[in-house]
Amino acid sequence: MNLNRLNKRERYAVLVAAAVVFLFVIIQFVITPIMDRQARLQNRLRQKQTILGEMRSMKLEYEALKRENDRFKQNFSARPRGFTLFSFLDQLAGEAGVKDNIAYMKPSKSRPQNSPYPLSIVELKLEGISIKQLPPYLYKVETSKNMVFIRRISITKTGKEGLIDAVLQVETFEA
Repeated sequence: MNLNRLNKRERYAVLVAAAVVFLFVIIQFVITPIMDRQARLQNRLRQKQTILGEMRSMKLEYEALKRENDRFKQNFSARPRGFTLFSFLDQLAGEAGVKDNIAYMKPSKSRPQNSPYPLSIVELKLEGISIKQLPPYLYKVETSKNMVFIRRISITKTGKEGLIDAVLQVETFEA
């Protein structure tokens, strides 16, 4: 097609059409891919930042668990040789002045899932003690450095004035 044979108005229309096609091609094949790529990169960056935040959170949780585990191992290794939960509870009952009120002590063992250590459990019944005798014993059990925990406690009022019966389930991990 020869532009010289076209009148001025037609030449102008052809040039405008060519400019529009040229702009369309530039937008379609250059600018749009660049903008799409930039949007994908922004999206990927947001995803990576989210993952990084989760990793930092997991790292803090891991460090806290590691510190707790180290403290557990330290306390575990600091226990006296030959430590048994049964004798420990008996000794504390003597110190707290409730040894004569022990009706029974039933030791047992279990193996929790996902734990390398067996669990030693003692069910202990204290009969006819005053409400003021129980807290010192519970305090001695819970605050000992031997990692002993009261899992369950049941307190019932007896017929005698101001006296109670208490059934405790105490546990600890064994070496």
